[in-house]
Amino acid sequence: MELREQDLDQNPFLQFENWFQVATDAGLHEPNAMSLATVSVKGTPSIRTVLLKVWDENGFVFFTNHGSRKAQDIAMNPNVALLFYWEPLHRQIRIEGAAHKVSTVESLKYFVTRPRGSQLGAWCSAQSSTISSRAILHAKLAEIQQKFLGGEVPLPSFWGGYRVIPSRFEFWQAGDDRLHDRFVYEPESDKAWSIQRLAP
Repeated sequence: MELREQDLDQNPFLQFENWFQVATDAGLHEPNAMSLATVSVKGTPSIRTVLLKVWDENGFVFFTNHGSRKAQDIAMNPNVALLFYWEPLHRQIRIEGAAHKVSTVESLKYFVTRPRGSQLGAWCSAQSSTISSRAILHAKLAEIQQKFLGGEVPLPSFWGGYRVIPSRFEFWQAGDDRLHDRFVYEPESDKAWSIQRLAP
């Protein structure tokens, strides 16, 4: 199906909402899964899949350990890229922008909604560090379970959210004969975005 400029919302956040809702209504597994690309201080790129947990016109938020490789990359170079790929819908969305830590209040607001097991798990792992075996994780989990037995699990000081503030969106839809439709949004002012079609 052809994607035309007149089919697009002038606001890329609303266009994202439209496509995200279609992906959700289609029953896709974890439509909020997105690839996150970062670059180290040495210029080495790295990519992994994270889950979008909060989003609005202020940006797209995911959560992680502040000691993780992605967090270390962001601390040195906040420029990142996101990719949503919904293969059954033949659509993808690319977002480029800068990532910044969200407030502790925002992180806590999300943390308390997590299942208790996920809350405990956040305490167990020094993410991206080298460990000798999985048994270390199980031992740490048992320790943490005992520590917070019968009480609420507090927000770890080393865990929280990052908000990606977009500077560029690309909406991609597959076309016949690999003549895909691609539209890029770039900011013209504080509230207006330009829309341009790209060759596939």
